[in-house]
Amino acid sequence: MSEIKFIEGGVCAPQGFTANGMRVGIKESRKINDLALVYSEVPCTAAGVFTQNRVKSESVKLTQSFLKNGKAQAAIEISGNANTCTGPQGAENALRMAKAASKALGIKTEDVMVYSTGVIGAQFDVTKVENNIDALKNGLSKKGHEEARVAIMTTDTHYKECAVEFEIDGKICRMGTMCKGSGMIHINMGTMLSFITTDCAISSKMLSKALHESIAGTYNCVSVDGDTSTNDTLTIMANGLAKNKEIKKAGKDYDIFLEALNKMNRIMAMKIAADGEGATRLIECNVNGAKSVEAARGLAKAIICSSLSKAAIFGADANFGRFLCAMGYSGIEFNPDTTSIWFTSKKGFDRYFDPTKDSTVHGEQSIQVYDNGVPVTIDEDKAKKILSESAIEILIECKDGKSSGTAWGCDLTYDYVKINGDYRT
Repeated sequence: MSEIKFIEGGVCAPQGFTANGMRVGIKESRKINDLALVYSEVPCTAAGVFTQNRVKSESVKLTQSFLKNGKAQAAIEISGNANTCTGPQGAENALRMAKAASKALGIKTEDVMVYSTGVIGAQFDVTKVENNIDALKNGLSKKGHEEARVAIMTTDTHYKECAVEFEIDGKICRMGTMCKGSGMIHINMGTMLSFITTDCAISSKMLSKALHESIAGTYNCVSVDGDTSTNDTLTIMANGLAKNKEIKKAGKDYDIFLEALNKMNRIMAMKIAADGEGATRLIECNVNGAKSVEAARGLAKAIICSSLSKAAIFGADANFGRFLCAMGYSGIEFNPDTTSIWFTSKKGFDRYFDPTKDSTVHGEQSIQVYDNGVPVTIDEDKAKKILSESAIEILIECKDGKSSGTAWGCDLTYDYVKINGDYRT
């Protein structure tokens, strides 16, 4: 398998991609960039996955319709307004965004993907996009990912991006991404937005296959608060400028591409979980010995979705009964009498925020709290110290099969309620 190396550059790391971001006042109180543009100098094959929520943003609806032909060349995004539950005017505004970008860039309207995030049920002034689109376009550059990655944020406390480099068919290929997500996060693809770019040559059919395979074990294994957003959108554009032989079927080259995509999406999933609204701790739950991968992931996600489990982690309370309870009502078959549980501190998880600088986990401490259906007498002070770290692993060992799965979440804090109590006002 080809070596996959983390690099700098985000969505601009692949050949032929530029980006930009600027503040245009979509939401008056916002003080940072709120309009982003990503552009490929040549047309791309493209694919996307979207929210499974019945209530969908007008941006989602439009982008879904545009992507039916498997092609795209640009992406435009606003922050501060979700353009959801906005009726015909919202649909018109989404289309006007696409038309403004297509005119400025000199490309087809249907080759522009549209994204939005923010308050649901409010109209926005689309002329703020139209009046600033030329300035946005003129500022496109290889360094523009630094402006764009901020423009897509809402309640995020920091930007989220990464990029990788790998070899296919003797050619160096690059893939980059940026995403946003902090609250209303219970990703169920089909207010999380993710943009992926690559210069690898790959058909739209295989792009879609890779995207759907990848999200099953990455993005769809994340939950912050159990609320599936109306705006979840994950898209990928591939412009082929790496000049590798186009990937048109499964095989070695496809496997390398998928591995690169998985590495990148896994890190982005963890970044979203760690930056959950009001969160103080990242939770990684690993389940081993399940009957199937789907069962393992389902059990892990049940734990990180449980409000009681999340509250226990916030309080650094080794109340493992809450995790077993969540597993029990998940509807997934397992035997609690042959299940064991450990807590482990993951001081080295900080590396996931900059994987180019560190690849090792430092200072792990572990404690077993449940052994084959029987509680273990523990050192409460040690358990509290472990659970007070900024990143924690909950390890579940079952004896029902040979499959493993992982899910990521965060603790539930007072600040989550404060942030969402007055989000609109």
